Amino acid sequence: MHSGEEGNQNYLHPEFLKPMVDYVHGTVVECNTAYAGARNVTPKHIELLKKHGWSRTFEVDLMDAQGPDVVWEIPGGKVIQKNYLGRNIENYDSMLVLSHFKGHPMGGYGGALKQLSIGCASSAGKAYIHSGGAVTDQELCWQHCAEQDRFLEAMADAAGSVVRHFAGRIAYVSMMCNLSVDCDCCAVAEDPCMRDIGILASLDPVALDRACMDLIEQSDDPGKAHFLERVQSRHGQHIMEAAAEQGCGTPEYVRMDVD
Repeated sequence: MHSGEEGNQNYLHPEFLKPMVDYVHGTVVECNTAYAGARNVTPKHIELLKKHGWSRTFEVDLMDAQGPDVVWEIPGGKVIQKNYLGRNIENYDSMLVLSHFKGHPMGGYGGALKQLSIGCASSAGKAYIHSGGAVTDQELCWQHCAEQDRFLEAMADAAGSVVRHFAGRIAYVSMMCNLSVDCDCCAVAEDPCMRDIGILASLDPVALDRACMDLIEQSDDPGKAHFLERVQSRHGQHIMEAAAEQGCGTPEYVRMDVD
């Protein structure tokens, strides 16, 4: 899950997620970022996890706090053929992916597929994905940003490696609330532009992201135009196409509503 950047007002707080994490006796996991901020190096990130209440509420594992990273091969990767992840990911036999579904300034939107890719990647892995496999250095990656579709395809490649690693032992929950066009990684983020929609769950991350986007598109909320402009201007839905090609799941789904 996403612990929220320093200054962000939209991230989901520990008390909101506590019932789900407690129910599975889970450990909250995250990795360092590849951009300047309060989460790009371990000491600062640990302090922010405390400040935002995660470490006081749960057992928390910053998976790339200490190197070396683990490297998983991606056979048939369209853009990248390996994924750099925080080494502690191999300490776990299952994963519950808790996603705050919202917009994103680079990916267009952030959901389950982004959590699998950017979320699980180490700081070096995030740089590698953003640069389309060119570099693993935080500072250099922003000078080597991949063309947009290649970036989205690199995310899909990385997501596929995590899906395969935890095959049969992974589930996804996406929360459609605080629907800003900006991610929880933004220290200065726009306020939500749409009313809350609900919580969705699936065993298929592609179907889940597709269902969330469909609910946005079908909404009568006037704020959806702003949200969809963010997604479409970044060609954000391409990640679902690329992830389906990677075998992460299918965009076809049957929605079951429960009270």
